[in-house]
Amino acid sequence: MSEIRIQNLQKRFADFTAVRGSSLVLESGKFVVLLGPSGCGKTTTLRMIAGLEYPTGGTITLEDQDVTYLRPRERDIAMVFQLFALYPHMGVRGNLEFPLRNEGVPRAEIDRRVKEVASILRIEHLLDSSVTGLAGGDRQRVALGRAIVRQPKAFLMDEPLGTLDAEFRELMCVELRKLHDRLKTTTVFVTHDQNEAMALADHIVVMNEGEILQADSPHGIYSFPSCLFVAKFIGRPPMNLLNAEAPVVRGDNSVRLARRSIDVPTVDAPAASIVLGIRPEHVRLLGADQGSLGGTIEHVEYFGSHWVAEVRTEAGAIKVLADKSVRPVLQDRVGLSFDTRHIVLFDAATEKLLPSATTRTHTPSMRHG
Repeated sequence: MSEIRIQNLQKRFADFTAVRGSSLVLESGKFVVLLGPSGCGKTTTLRMIAGLEYPTGGTITLEDQDVTYLRPRERDIAMVFQLFALYPHMGVRGNLEFPLRNEGVPRAEIDRRVKEVASILRIEHLLDSSVTGLAGGDRQRVALGRAIVRQPKAFLMDEPLGTLDAEFRELMCVELRKLHDRLKTTTVFVTHDQNEAMALADHIVVMNEGEILQADSPHGIYSFPSCLFVAKFIGRPPMNLLNAEAPVVRGDNSVRLARRSIDVPTVDAPAASIVLGIRPEHVRLLGADQGSLGGTIEHVEYFGSHWVAEVRTEAGAIKVLADKSVRPVLQDRVGLSFDTRHIVLFDAATEKLLPSATTRTHTPSMRHG
């Protein structure tokens, strides 16, 4: 079982702390995505797992073996980088064979593995080609093949789709997920692109400023963000966040917005100030005198399958996903209703998710902290 466990991992560069106190269990056979903005510590974490950087504190174990200070070649992992780093003087076959020749694998076994990997990646017709003339998508397949052919305990991927155009990136997301489902090798994938993360991951780890903020399934990350940063970072458009006007106590099932009472899931803990969160798809446009709040449509965007309308209300701007069949009209007065089942609440002081009847229904799928 290729479980990867990091405990109290830290990395400092002079007076800058890139990773601070991270603890995480990456389950064997899962596709785990490290997600966050540039500079959040995700690549540094990946490089420490790979052995390309040594931590200044904490431990890393692979299959219960402490690998914290082992060299990369002693960890039995394979890494795929954003820049494919193929050897230009070797052809496709030579690039695939290279790691096996380095390990002294017998010729017959090299031929068998190269043939198998080429079939999996559908690059058999390229085996005798030069890598310098390949298209970006094919070069990516060769880079993946060079990692796969080793049959490592884990794959580590640092934004491997970052240089591809949008069409190729979407295609390779599908191919990578299919490949993982076939190989079942523990995979750690770094990206700042939430669409990639949602499409690929069994588990997503959201990081910011060197800290792990949440580790969960894509559904858990999207529906139950652990804090305001995750709520804002995940989702396009992001979650609507509205400041309530009064404190809440345990057992409350409503809050005040713009001097109106809004039904919310029963609160399980007190808070002096509240931020109400709701995704745009859980808000409905109604007639002007209907719903929980009223407002004016100030902006409309078309996304093919739906419209996104931004409504200015006394509680703040609220984005709504509207059915494509009826275009929202600018400057129209409308009413809004909220699906109470999908409301989450945050403590405004700590910016953390507040326990409520909604959060009771969810158990995080990943261990961290």
